[in-house]
Amino acid sequence: MAAVATRGFGRLDGRRAFVSGGAKGIGAAIVRSFAGAGAQVVIGDLDLSTAASLAGQVNATAVLLDVGDTSMVQTVISQHGPFDIIVNNAGVDQHAFFTETTPEDWARLLAVNLVSTLACTQAALPSMQAAGFGRIINITSEAARLGSKGGAVYSAAKGGVIAFTKSIARENARFGITANAIAPGPIRTPMLEAAVAQGGDKILRAMTDATLLRRLGEPEEIAAAVLFLASDQAAYITGETIGVSGGMGIGG
Repeated sequence: MAAVATRGFGRLDGRRAFVSGGAKGIGAAIVRSFAGAGAQVVIGDLDLSTAASLAGQVNATAVLLDVGDTSMVQTVISQHGPFDIIVNNAGVDQHAFFTETTPEDWARLLAVNLVSTLACTQAALPSMQAAGFGRIINITSEAARLGSKGGAVYSAAKGGVIAFTKSIARENARFGITANAIAPGPIRTPMLEAAVAQGGDKILRAMTDATLLRRLGEPEEIAAAVLFLASDQAAYITGETIGVSGGMGIGG
C-alpha cells in the first residue's frame, strides 16, 4: 500500500484558500477555521466592511465580490490567486411559494446560489490543474435533496450544485483535484434568522422538528466538516455530498 504524505490532522499550513460569502454566518466560521489551521485565506464578499473586520481578526485578506457578477468573480480570483482551496459558500434564500415568485426572483436565486459556484470554480480550476492539486468544496443544502416548501427555486439551485460537484469531480480527478459538497440543515445564521423573522416561531419549530437532534446547527459545525474536506486526510474523498443536518430527512 502506497504511503500518503499528510500534514498534521486538520492542518492547512501553506495552503491558499478562497471563501465566497465569507463575511458572516457559515462563511465566517469557515474563514476562522481555515486561518486557525494555518491557511492563507482570502474572503470574497459583497459586505466588504464586515469581511475586512473579520480579516483583521484572523490575519486574512478581504476583497469586494459580487458573486452574481461573473466577470468580477474572474477578476478577483485571478488577481488574488492561485488558490489551493476554494469554498463556494455565498448564498441567498427567499421564502415564498413558487406561484408567488417572479422570473426576476429566479434569476437572482440561480445567479447567487448556482451560477456563482460555476464562475468561481471555472476561474480557479486552471491554476489547480497546472499545480496538480486542488480542493473544491461547495455549500449546498439538504433542501436540494428533500425539497423545501416555500423554497422551490432555492432548492433547485442547490440541487444543481450537487450535480455540478459530481461532474467536476469526474472531470478533474486526473489532476489531483477533489470536489465535494456539504449539505447543511437548519443552521443558526443571519439567513435563517431572516427566515424566522418573516415566518415566525412556527418556522423555527418546523426546522428544529425536522432534525433528529431537535436543534439548530451552529456555523462551526459546518466549518469543521469543510476543514476536513480541505485537509490532506480527505484526499480519497471526491464527488460526495455530506449532510451536516442533525439527521434531517431520516425521519423519526
